[in-house]
Amino acid sequence: MRGLLVRWLLLTLAIMLTSFFGVGIHVSGFFAAFFAAMVLGVLNALFRPILLVLTLPINILTLGLFTFVINALLLLMVSGVVRGFYVYGFWGAVFGSLVISLVSWLLSSFVNERGTIGYIDLKKSNRNIWE
Repeated sequence: MRGLLVRWLLLTLAIMLTSFFGVGIHVSGFFAAFFAAMVLGVLNALFRPILLVLTLPINILTLGLFTFVINALLLLMVSGVVRGFYVYGFWGAVFGSLVISLVSWLLSSFVNERGTIGYIDLKKSNRNIWE
């Protein structure tokens, strides 16, 4: 449960950073980003797998690039539901979903399943090998 809350907060942070970069997304405040992250998480859990299966031939032909279109459509759906979260046009949604995905992946790569931040501590041994 703690891991889910931490990832939700990281997605909120990713949405706020995307708004800061100005790629076609505007967030009016923290709670708008918080609820947008919640709705986006629910849509990604419920509809994204169905959309990926339905668009599998197009996705194969475009070598997976059509996934960005699906992410953009889900982001546009979130902007229609959450007050204070605005996406300006389709290309703003595409670039915004790309930045949100990258920032969210980068931030969540440091969080394990239990919701704690983990890292690998490497030390050089006497034989010039990293352990």
